[in-house]
Amino acid sequence: MAASPAGATGTAAGVNPSATQRPWQRVRIGRIWIDALTFDQAVDAIDDLVAAGNGGTVFTPNVDHIVQVEHNTVFRAAYEDVSLSVVDGQLLLWASYALGTPLPEKISGSDLMVPLARRAAARKWRVYLLGGGPGVADLAAKELKKQFDIDIVGTDAPFVTPDGLPKEGPVVIERIAKARPHLLFAAFGAPKQELFLHRAASALRPAVGLGVGAGFDFVAGRIKRAPRWISKGGLEWLYRLAQEPRRLAKRYLADDPEFVAILARTLREPKSARMKGP
Repeated sequence: MAASPAGATGTAAGVNPSATQRPWQRVRIGRIWIDALTFDQAVDAIDDLVAAGNGGTVFTPNVDHIVQVEHNTVFRAAYEDVSLSVVDGQLLLWASYALGTPLPEKISGSDLMVPLARRAAARKWRVYLLGGGPGVADLAAKELKKQFDIDIVGTDAPFVTPDGLPKEGPVVIERIAKARPHLLFAAFGAPKQELFLHRAASALRPAVGLGVGAGFDFVAGRIKRAPRWISKGGLEWLYRLAQEPRRLAKRYLADDPEFVAILARTLREPKSARMKGP
């Protein structure tokens, strides 16, 4: 068993889907609580979730999530029930410092894919890849199998509505459940992947579902990751916008500027109201 983060004592003290108390600090930005973990601690916490056998969901909030949760009550409910929430985005890291509740480091779902695939190979977990464009999950699965002796028990790319509901209905969930994965990577983009995982969590238990955004495209080599200096400089959004302007322009240029007002509101709240845990 991997070492548990921040004082957890093995699987019994690890994260579980209904946990309200966690053995590490949590900080709030806007309406979203975020677990203050390092990258390695996040991988170990997901390991604990899988080992516990109770299922669960893992989300990686970024600026866009913070904004969407303000207006989407179902998305907000998914975050209120999440098993693990780790920060994705340099802007949120900077915001956490401004709030006096610094988070350790950026942890995106797409960055977690390869380390978790390595852990899955070592632990003999069954893994399912769901989402992405037509054929992209298959390409990502092929690439992961090149790197690791990993048991990928299924790939699928169903159409999912903005509410996180598969067009094929429960058939999609039944296919996944029949494959009995320990770990489910979902790549629909936000909020669809989080809403799907939230809605399907009980039916797919003991699978642990992780939203990975463009992770399949990155692993398959269809989309290039931003250079590290761009990401560290908080400009990954601009890099992505240049790659996919039609899809991302409204999000980055029209919707996400609301984050400034959300951050200002959070700053006015007492520190005790936006921080909890040891």
